[in-house]
Amino acid sequence: MAASTELGEFLRTRRASVTPEDVGLDAARPGRRVRGLRREEVAQLAGVSVDYYTRLEQGRHSSPSEAVVEALARALGLDAAAAAHLSDLARPVRRSPARPQAQRVRPAVHQLLASLVDHPAFVVGRRTDILASNALARALMTDWERLPVRQRNYTRWVLLDPDARAAYLDWRSVAADVVGTLRLYAGRHPDDPQLNELVGELTLQSPEFRRWWDDHRVHERTHGTKRMHHPQIGDITISYEALALPGDPDQTLFVYTTDPGSASQDNLRLLASWAAQQRKGSVRGLPASPAAPSATWPGPTG
Repeated sequence: MAASTELGEFLRTRRASVTPEDVGLDAARPGRRVRGLRREEVAQLAGVSVDYYTRLEQGRHSSPSEAVVEALARALGLDAAAAAHLSDLARPVRRSPARPQAQRVRPAVHQLLASLVDHPAFVVGRRTDILASNALARALMTDWERLPVRQRNYTRWVLLDPDARAAYLDWRSVAADVVGTLRLYAGRHPDDPQLNELVGELTLQSPEFRRWWDDHRVHERTHGTKRMHHPQIGDITISYEALALPGDPDQTLFVYTTDPGSASQDNLRLLASWAAQQRKGSVRGLPASPAAPSATWPGPTG
């Protein structure tokens, strides 16, 4: 989609989500029919003309200055992630290579993952691809290594795999957030053909994805809490930290932890023991109950 159209749709959806009360305006003004802001109100708050702002929303102007972008972000009350996304959408279009270079996780990072035996950990790359994971992460979520490389994508798993819906007790919140994270990437890399393939598949197969994608909400995962359920172990509440890997663009290390002395910590230790037994059984030729690959999207390799 053209950058100007993306910019316009983002501004329009954000304007509709802001109430007059949010920005100190009178909600009882005569003639108000919608809950969100009017174009003229956003223009006034941002200090630009109504005609100029209208052209931005309609895709007739796609390169506002940095000062205008900052003013619009303030007027719409955008958080840091949404403001950065607006800035990405307002940049002059820079064509990226048709097929980006494949991402590789450094050997030292693989060693770090393997050393975190008590904590699920994994590396997420472009388009929320899973680039590497440790044994406990695979036991908690799905065995990424048994999936074809082009199907190892976190957003795809959350939206399309029934096991993911069962794994997250707050699935709708988790799924909506990951769609918002994918939106952030789309703003930074608008010409990624493999992202377009992923969005196309998710649009066809997931009505929830279609609704959240059209909402244009963005979300940056930095830290937080998730409530999970494992069929063999039970419920586990985890805290996560997202750590950008220096020197590796578009690679983020996620580490899951549990509260010391909690039932979740006990369950996670039990899961680690269960996973170890599964691996031993697999080595001996016994079934190891891996998560089966699902769907058929060709997926990303770069």
